[in-house]
Amino acid sequence: MNVIKTTMAGNIWKILVAVGDQVIAGQEVAILESMKMEIPVESLQSGKVKAIKKAEGEFIDEDEVLIELEIS
Repeated sequence: MNVIKTTMAGNIWKILVAVGDQVIAGQEVAILESMKMEIPVESLQSGKVKAIKKAEGEFIDEDEVLIELEIS
């Protein structure tokens, strides 16, 4: 399964994509807030957003899946 994971723990401040959106490698898909810093989460590959596993305002751990992608 192709997924986008977080690189650090924090609160999900903003999700920038929706289910069904096409994303490209390097695109910011979310912004985390940790220790009063905003940390962008980028997709490492291109694909279509299949599922978003967390909502804005929720806490997410380091290396946890945030988004599932469908690769065509």
